[in-house]
Amino acid sequence: MAIVGDRRSFPKLPHPPRRVPILGDVFGFSTDLLTQPSSELPAPVFEFRFLGARYVVAAGSEAVVELSDESRFCKHIGPDIEALRLLGGDGLFTAYNDEPNWQKAHDVLMPAFSRQAMHSYHTIMFDVADELVARWDARADTGEIIDVPADTTRVTLETIGRCAAGYPFGCFDSEEAHPFVEHMVAGLEGSDRLGVFRATFLPEFVVRRAERMVRHHAAQLHAIADEIIAERVRDGLGHHDDLLELMLVSDLDAANIRYQLINFLVAGHETTSGALSFALYFLSQHPEVAERARAEIAEVWGDDGRPPFELIAKLRYVRRVFDEALRLQPTVPGYYRAAREDTVLAGMHPMREGDWVLTLTMGLHRDPRWGDDPDAFDPDRFAPEKVKARPAGLYKPFGTGPRSCIGRQFALHEAVLLLAVLLRRYDLIADPDYRLQVAQRLTLMPKDFHLTVARRA
Repeated sequence: MAIVGDRRSFPKLPHPPRRVPILGDVFGFSTDLLTQPSSELPAPVFEFRFLGARYVVAAGSEAVVELSDESRFCKHIGPDIEALRLLGGDGLFTAYNDEPNWQKAHDVLMPAFSRQAMHSYHTIMFDVADELVARWDARADTGEIIDVPADTTRVTLETIGRCAAGYPFGCFDSEEAHPFVEHMVAGLEGSDRLGVFRATFLPEFVVRRAERMVRHHAAQLHAIADEIIAERVRDGLGHHDDLLELMLVSDLDAANIRYQLINFLVAGHETTSGALSFALYFLSQHPEVAERARAEIAEVWGDDGRPPFELIAKLRYVRRVFDEALRLQPTVPGYYRAAREDTVLAGMHPMREGDWVLTLTMGLHRDPRWGDDPDAFDPDRFAPEKVKARPAGLYKPFGTGPRSCIGRQFALHEAVLLLAVLLRRYDLIADPDYRLQVAQRLTLMPKDFHLTVARRA
């Protein structure tokens, strides 16, 4: 344990240029904090201030690795996640560390991500993939452009709905996004704003108005979740082997079951959707990578249009493609960490017990130790020999510690399966004038990214 004495004995943290009274760093700080390379940030550990709110940010890889030490630091519910609790309550992602329902629900839900459970989801994932293929076949026939993030959202929401709760959202039945997506996006963006507003000295009426908007969208999401639960109860329990069934036959209370379902429906599709979109973007920019992936798919799957569960994991190069996309563009690019006891971070920032830091993974994921040109897309960075040669802890797309993503294996299986299905069937044709832009809410997604596709012979 580091003994924290007089904080004045430590140098002040760097901050963006052009700081002014009251407004803070508004003129010297980009709103694209989460997507900026660490080389463009003020320092490996820095602070920024906005209307009275102060954030300490760790962006350098050494500091991020240090913050992963569970003996010194733990997950913290930061201002935006605190606001998100209006939607997700004490669900697995939004619960406080000491809330009893976190451990209770974690224990109940772990069997939903066992290998046996994953086998049962495999067929459903292919069923939904077939619906996406039917949609893209129609676009291929007409030459119509495809809104990639919209369609990856369709396929991942439909998949998690059917796998987690036996509930078909009907995402391919209409050109309009499902109301769940509409209210989720508005709720996520509103929670992000509300978290900032609460931390500042903005007038109370501004904060209340922002909170009312989040509560409105939360109520709509709660109503959808309640209807899914009610439909299952009407059908009778004991006939399904999924996450919702596990919760309904447990002693979790009704409110927590609703919150857990919303947590899984949101986290179970939003992050995977963004990651798939980024992967498809990189594949469209690197046709040689796409061809190498297709060769592996042909070798492993042969003529089997619906290969068994075990063959998804054998697509090792396709998995590397997905891992590399997540390295360059982590869809959850930051998380909060709090000090378990008084300590000093990176030898420069004294922290009292409970003090928190916003941790960014972009610098970690583009550390020079990733090899030549860490900003370049190169799936071979994840070749076994290169993984072994790298220091541990440089890759954190799913968070860190016991509060990291419980559904990681579900997301990886779904993503590799979908990428293989799409690569096997289509050539991906990008707009040559498009330059990657990133839409930022609590997660990241490519903005205005479209493809046209051609069916392969």
